[in-house]
Amino acid sequence: MKFYQSITLTAMLALSAGLVAAQTAVKKTSGNPIAQGWYADPEAQIFGKEYWVYPTYSDRYEKQVYMDAFSSKDLVNWTKHERIIDTSGVKWAKKAMWAPAVTKKGNKYYIFFGANDIQNNNQVGGIGVAVSNKPQGPFKDLLGKPLIDKIINGAQPIDQFIYKDDDGQYYIIYGGWGHCNIAKLNKDFTGLVPFADGETYKSITPKDYVEGPVMFKRKGKYYLMWSEGGWTGPNYRVAYAIGDSPTGPFERIDLVLKQDMSIATGAGHHAVINIPKTDDWYIVYHRRPLTETNGNHRVTCIDKMYFDEQGHILPVKITNEGVEARLIK
Repeated sequence: MKFYQSITLTAMLALSAGLVAAQTAVKKTSGNPIAQGWYADPEAQIFGKEYWVYPTYSDRYEKQVYMDAFSSKDLVNWTKHERIIDTSGVKWAKKAMWAPAVTKKGNKYYIFFGANDIQNNNQVGGIGVAVSNKPQGPFKDLLGKPLIDKIINGAQPIDQFIYKDDDGQYYIIYGGWGHCNIAKLNKDFTGLVPFADGETYKSITPKDYVEGPVMFKRKGKYYLMWSEGGWTGPNYRVAYAIGDSPTGPFERIDLVLKQDMSIATGAGHHAVINIPKTDDWYIVYHRRPLTETNGNHRVTCIDKMYFDEQGHILPVKITNEGVEARLIK
């Protein structure tokens, strides 16, 4: 009997070791999607030596009332942080909390989000902001009301992105319904301050813009990226422009991200990561598995993003493998 038990224990240990080895082998790359579940509209940030991804919980608007986050030290192994914010901490938000933008200022972390999907200026909703002492939350409403609650220059107040320029000025870039605005945030993110010409909201809408703006700076140039097409359809995609300032002008150059019928459809609404002190770039985005037709069935993925010698963004190849491990030094 003892001999049999010894053999059984040995077999179990061998099986366990085999499973661990198999799991390790699978994790040579992140794989796409990077997390299980329906997640879309990802924001991506680097805080310290960790990567953070903040997506929309992709469900019907009435159920889309909280957000999860994911962190990683290497882009391959991701940890889920549940309910970093929900409508219990944002009393005016009743539904459709989505498309977070996250930034750090001082020792505080701020999450900007769209809520309530307002269709006119008589409804309560728009872009809100919440604050936390930690990147994983919990985040609590900063203002007790939306930061931007009106439709200005034709832009529905959704899909906000926060850009910090080299001079320390923070900008909010946002807009749905085919219109994109930029505005300057005040020092404590409780309001906006006008530009030198007295305007508070400037339209920077490029050709074919629909929603989901992203801005970054590379080699002295400002890149504005955005999503085109319909978010529930297979033709959702990402395009870009290059300008000399945060206010442009921005002329559309080309597509960067789109569906691949051998991989997935509806690739769009993205974020961009640049590894500090390098010219290595990643794009984090959502897409729809080939087996899915439900508009909300979207997953969050990551792939590499490259530039040519002229500074143009090369078309991104979407993959099932994702990316290899990358530690932040």
